[in-house]
Amino acid sequence: MPRFLAVYSMKPEDLARFRSLPKPEQNAVDTVGLKQWADWEERNAASFPDRGGMVGKTTRVTKDGIAGAVNSFCGYIVVEAETIDAAARLFENHPHFSIFPGDGVDIMPLLTDPAP
Repeated sequence: MPRFLAVYSMKPEDLARFRSLPKPEQNAVDTVGLKQWADWEERNAASFPDRGGMVGKTTRVTKDGIAGAVNSFCGYIVVEAETIDAAARLFENHPHFSIFPGDGVDIMPLLTDPAP
């Protein structure tokens, strides 16, 4: 079955705005959001050969060396679906952006087979 990489994105300023909320407000969002996210993963578990995870600060390596970097990637998951549209439909109204301050999920086909 075709596999797709789904990358969760969040603008750094949106995360900063969320983190600036009083802790009880952040906790209330987390309580609702994490439950809905877990329920979503459970409902769709058969489509996820690699549940991925959330990621932290970025370090970029270029021909000029190694340095800290900023991007909007904050997590990923690998999806198996018949088409990219079917993979994308799994993320409609996802808690990442319907509850949390995420701005979207980018879906792209994986063009190589997984390592044995």
